[in-house]
Amino acid sequence: MGATSAIIAMSERYGVEGVDDIEVYEQHGGYEGLRRALEMEPTEIIDAVKDAGVRGRGGAGFPTGLKWSFVAQGTGKPIYIVCNADEGEPGTFKDRPLMENDPHQLVEGMIVGGLAINSVQGYISLRGEFRHAGRLLSKAIAQAYEKGYLGADVMGSGKRFDLTLHRAAGAYICGEETALLDSLEGKRGQPRLRPPFPAAKGLYSCPTTVNNVESIAAVPFILRHCVDWWTQWGTEKSTGPKLVGVSGDVANPGNYEVPMGIPMRELIEIAGGMKEGHELKFFCPGGSSTPLLPAEAIDADYTYEAVIEAGSMLGTGAVMIYSDQRCVVDAVLGWTRFYEHESCGKCTPCREGGYWLAQVLQRIETGSGTLADLDLLQEVCDNIFGRSFCALGDALTSPIVAGLEHFREEFEAHVREGRCPLGVTPPRDDIPTLAVRARDHGNAQVPSFTAEPAGQA
Repeated sequence: MGATSAIIAMSERYGVEGVDDIEVYEQHGGYEGLRRALEMEPTEIIDAVKDAGVRGRGGAGFPTGLKWSFVAQGTGKPIYIVCNADEGEPGTFKDRPLMENDPHQLVEGMIVGGLAINSVQGYISLRGEFRHAGRLLSKAIAQAYEKGYLGADVMGSGKRFDLTLHRAAGAYICGEETALLDSLEGKRGQPRLRPPFPAAKGLYSCPTTVNNVESIAAVPFILRHCVDWWTQWGTEKSTGPKLVGVSGDVANPGNYEVPMGIPMRELIEIAGGMKEGHELKFFCPGGSSTPLLPAEAIDADYTYEAVIEAGSMLGTGAVMIYSDQRCVVDAVLGWTRFYEHESCGKCTPCREGGYWLAQVLQRIETGSGTLADLDLLQEVCDNIFGRSFCALGDALTSPIVAGLEHFREEFEAHVREGRCPLGVTPPRDDIPTLAVRARDHGNAQVPSFTAEPAGQA
């Protein structure tokens, strides 16, 4: 199939009427991967995933098979497999459609993953707001139990695997795997100090692996079709098909499946091209936590290695497109406010740095900033990046640093003109008075801004 076209691989059952019913799912190849897995040794399943080159589809891109091979065996403790179905990254919307369009696909993947690491219990940690996906997954799990695909005797093999759906509270920090494990245990979702790593001491201090929805759902396809089917797409280091959410200033934003290695410019073409009258200005290749890239980088291939070379990451598979009518400072400010709000408050760099970065960016966007503020932004980011307890600090600072690197002139124009040059945000004199109110922010009381009509302070 030509590289200029979207493909149908993991999304082959999307749109099939009644596929949330187990009988329909099996009529379309469902649970064939599980049947194949039951004929294999656990190490053979892991080797197949390694040979296919599957890499994490939820952020860092770590090889899935290698991650599974790290899970400690023979400790006398139960082993757990956990699916991170929170999908809290701004701009990301590939996992929810998978769960809503093909819920048994994830259930089957969880069982196969459990067999691979000798786990007898799995958990799907689902974002609480995903109510429809939750209903469909609950139905799929119940049907799998009824048919004997879950429980004490999986498909008559004598092997046990139980699966629990956990509806999480929707905290972004629980996308970090150790914070997710704490929330599963009923604790406040905060990242843990590592080592020990979850592979040795995870959920309930037992060996655990945590994987993304798409990563887990891919495995049954590999066992069903074979490794060569998977590696027909992509490059040596970035194999297989990929679910991508394309959003922003394109004609047809949506969820698409593409071969790894496709030029990122073709992602825009698949999504209908830029909106009429809009030209590409910058984009985020993997969600808001990945460094933004200027339009010149759009010809890079959609692979882990090429995007890293371009200065960013594939991240969560969220390609966010921004046109020449968008303000870089305004976009970065919006992301910074999000990370400030979502900080768990455990460490000082995120808890305090996020707040102050948002205030400096607000000052620049509304025309009250100075050129010294640009150096201040860089300095604060340098003191947060790599120094926070988890990667949220890096997510907070990466867009700011990339914005300054590629669009410093636009930041300076805000200062020189005393306003947003694109008119996205009115000058401070033209907006309602900013009244300060206290709110709880982690363990500290810090001010945040809320608008009140002028004269009512």
